[in-house]
Amino acid sequence: MSYEAGSTECRGLIEAKENLIKAMNSLGSIKNIDHIQKTLREVYNDLESLHDSRRITESNNNN
Repeated sequence: MSYEAGSTECRGLIEAKENLIKAMNSLGSIKNIDHIQKTLREVYNDLESLHDSRRITESNNNN
């Protein structure tokens, strides 16, 4: 898992995003699963938005 200072929530979001990337890469050579890849990308983007929100919240709490 990549290192990033922050809360347990941020670390969990980072780990989940990394696992989704691994899943997408593992499925990359399989044909006819574009709908699954699209869903995984959407979930990744949702997690990224949550992570961005957490970073902002934590940054505001630290100032």
